Amino acid sequence: MKLASWNVNGLRACMGTRGLFLPYLARENADIYCLQETKLSGEAPDLDMPGYQFYWNYAQKKGYSGTAVLTRRQPLSVTYGIGMPEHDAEGRVITLDFGSFCLVCAYVPNSQRGLLRLPYRMTWERDFRAYLCALDAQKPVIMCGDLNVAHEVIDIKNAKANRMNAGFTDEERGQMTELLRSGFADSFRRLHPDARDAYTWWSYFGTARERNIGWRIDYFIVSERLLPRVSAAEIRADVLGSDHCPVTLELEC
Repeated sequence: MKLASWNVNGLRACMGTRGLFLPYLARENADIYCLQETKLSGEAPDLDMPGYQFYWNYAQKKGYSGTAVLTRRQPLSVTYGIGMPEHDAEGRVITLDFGSFCLVCAYVPNSQRGLLRLPYRMTWERDFRAYLCALDAQKPVIMCGDLNVAHEVIDIKNAKANRMNAGFTDEERGQMTELLRSGFADSFRRLHPDARDAYTWWSYFGTARERNIGWRIDYFIVSERLLPRVSAAEIRADVLGSDHCPVTLELEC
């Protein structure tokens, strides 16, 4: 089974003016696609994808945030949000129960310039970790998406210059460490422990992508007991259409 996750930075733009969304899906041929930052406002686009079911979670704020899952595997159930009103207005989480595992598509809040939203981010992190641990107590979990944190120095090009900037604060990195200590694994880093210059997001400014000055902030996080079934975890850095690129996970059924 193949899964792919991509922050599309506006799905309509990725489909339309950029025109790179559907061609990528056709090449990847994944069983499940998880999308973040769809920026939709209650009206899903018409996707010509026979055999797939679509699940959308919209933010209350127009043109903001949002997640989606496109799957050709039938879930037993689908849940939107994490059951906490203070976190569920921004369309950031979709959970699908596939019987043998739960899949969580997540778009973690950005701490923003000047770290204005860092206190809220810390509350989110604790509550989201508790949500994942509760799921993991029932069955293995695959969680993917834009987690808005470069966990280790190896995951960012200019670590020294970016320390304490949003996405690379000690607090955010510490929360990721706590998540991984709670029975979860960073699938890409486990399979590629020494991979450098492996990034999933690049600024639009200063030809950062062309020079590969980036951050690895998009992940597939899996329950530790699921890790032996992971056969591949890759970064599709060659896929254009967003300031992020897709990441993929292959799982032996």
